[in-house]
This record gives sequence, C-alpha cells and structure tokens, in this order.
Amino acid sequence: MKVEIKIPVMGESVTEAVISNILKPSGSFVKLDEEILELETDKVNQVLYAPQNGQLTLSVKKEDTVQIGQVIGFVETDTKAPSESSTPPPQPAVEKPQVLPPPPKPSAESSRVMMPQFAEEIKLGPKPSAPLSKAEIKTAPPIDGKSTRKKMSNLRKVIATRLVEAKNTTAMLTTFNEVDMSAVMEIRATEKDNFLKKYGVKLGFMSFFVKGVVAALKANPQVNAAIDGDEIITYNTYDIGVAVSTEKGLMVPVIRNCDRLSFGGVEKEIEIYSKKARDGIISIDELRGGSFTITNGGVFGSLLSTPILNPPQSAILGMHSIVKRPIVIKEEIVIRPMMYLALSYDHRIVDGKEAVLFLVHLKQSLEDPSRLLLEL
Repeated sequence: MKVEIKIPVMGESVTEAVISNILKPSGSFVKLDEEILELETDKVNQVLYAPQNGQLTLSVKKEDTVQIGQVIGFVETDTKAPSESSTPPPQPAVEKPQVLPPPPKPSAESSRVMMPQFAEEIKLGPKPSAPLSKAEIKTAPPIDGKSTRKKMSNLRKVIATRLVEAKNTTAMLTTFNEVDMSAVMEIRATEKDNFLKKYGVKLGFMSFFVKGVVAALKANPQVNAAIDGDEIITYNTYDIGVAVSTEKGLMVPVIRNCDRLSFGGVEKEIEIYSKKARDGIISIDELRGGSFTITNGGVFGSLLSTPILNPPQSAILGMHSIVKRPIVIKEEIVIRPMMYLALSYDHRIVDGKEAVLFLVHLKQSLEDPSRLLLEL
C-alpha cells in the first residue's frame, strides 16, 4: 500500500516552503516517524517524518519550493526492509535556500523551530523607502580566489530585513550610563554556593539585571509600551526578552512574569530557554511577545555599543564588559569594576527624560541591590 507524504500546515498565512535538506533519499527504507527531510520558511525549520514503515519515494529535490498540502512522495508499506549494506547512503547536508512567507504558527509535527530576533510584526508608521534599482545597487567585487561566496541563510536574510525596518520605521536614540558592579559581584561571591545548592543553577548577573529592569519599568511605564498604528499600548505585565546568540542567528526567548519570579526562578528560565535556542528546539510561543529586551554584548568583550530595537518594543537595554576603572567616590580616586549601560529607545513614545530616569533607576538598583527588596 502506498501512503502519501504531504506538506503539513505550518501556520494560517503560510502557503509554501522550501525543501532545505533531504535526510533520507528516494529508494531508502524508512521507519515510522523517522526524519526524512527538512522544510524551511522565513522563520521556521520543520522536520517531515515518515508516515509508515516502508520504501521511500520522493518527487522533490533540494531547493524545490512546495505548496502546503502538496503530495511530494509516498511510502510503499509492502516493501520489506533491505539489509544495511544495500541501503543507499544519506545525502550530505547543504546550505538552506531562501523563501520569505509570512510568520507561521507551530505545528504539532514540528520538532525543530527557530526564530529570528523579531518574533512578532506590528505596523510601526511609514514603510521604508523603495528598494534601489539594479543600476543603483553597487555589486560586490568579483571573487579573486581568496574569498568565498554563499547564499544568506533564510533566517539571516529575515533578520537583516527586520533590522533595516527597525531603523527606518522608528525614531531610535540611545542614552548611556555606567554602573559600579561591586555590590552585585560581592553578593555573587558570597552566595554562589548556597544559591547553586538551593536552585540548581548558578547565580549570574542577568537575574540582577532582569529584576532591576522590572523595577525601572514600574517606575517608568512609558518604556514598557509599544505603538500600534496611531495608538500606544502600555503593558501591565513584565515579560522580558533575553537575547541569545546561536549559530543560526540571534534569538530572543521571553521570560514571562519576571515581577513574580525569584532570582532563582529567573536564572532557571534563562538557562532552559538559552539551551533550547542553541539546540534549535525552542518554540515560536517561547519567542513570541515580550515588552522589553536585554542583550549582553559584554560576554563577547564589547565595551560600548548601541543596541537596535526589537519592534514592536519601544526600548532595549545593552549590557557590556565589566572593566576595572578609576572613579571618584567621596573625593577619592578608587578602582571599581564598572559597566557601561546603553538604552536604545523609540523617541516617538519615550522622551529623553524617561529614558535617562530609567537608566538611573536601574543603576541605583544594581549599586544597592537591597533596593530590589522594596520592589517586592
């Protein structure tokens, strides 16, 4: 009996996908639920599984564009499994081709889901200017034997598009401050063993920043907002996105209800979602939403930067390297571990005053973490 293999539904607005990788070639014997190929859209990589045991026949090849519901092959269940020596070798992995359908919703069949930095789309004012004509575009110099050329991955292409849209559709400014990390580092050194024993995770810097950001957002609610057409949405929840760098690109898992989580709860959530993002198994729902984002360039050695907004959010915090620097305290020059903070914000709804006050509030919370207890 022949069992058809169809392209599954991957979201209400998704009409097509691309065959990005064939894991089991035609003629090979497959088992029920064995991975046979990978599909790619602009935001999701989804594995297609064998519907039954039998011999696989595919009518598509790598880089083919397929439609939702299209029959792309079948499994002949009456065929017996061949010996291992006669099984055709699997085809090697290839670079993923490009296709840009609208954002999908997760499917029950999906086991690998990847998202770019911007999990949701929202109208943010005028559209970017029209693209340049071919005559206006400067082409790259020809390959001279010392360089290589390859297609942008689908995920990287979408990230690039969203970043340009963020710059073209927001009035983005950045304000800076610096924070003395002595108190936070002292607490970490003193409590790290007890914290690890109690919660099963290490006490990192991020939990202090997440809790400090929640306190600053409560004090400056304009920063916890977004534009939707000609309306301003102010959020009463504190769902904080934490940027994670992966081999596929930047992803932003959202830590829900951070105001209700303990420091241990925050660290646990960050560890879980970071691992999922790097393993490529994080779901769309775990990346969707969020009203504010934190990104930490300091882990790579960045001293100062201007993070770019994550639309439709109105602000993003950039953390940086901790560097010992001389500063003046009570008329004396002392050496302290200092970090520069950067807040990029959409000036259409966040004024400079609110942005500065937000960073000052965060600075005070980090330099005197006991203040965070008063926010409970």
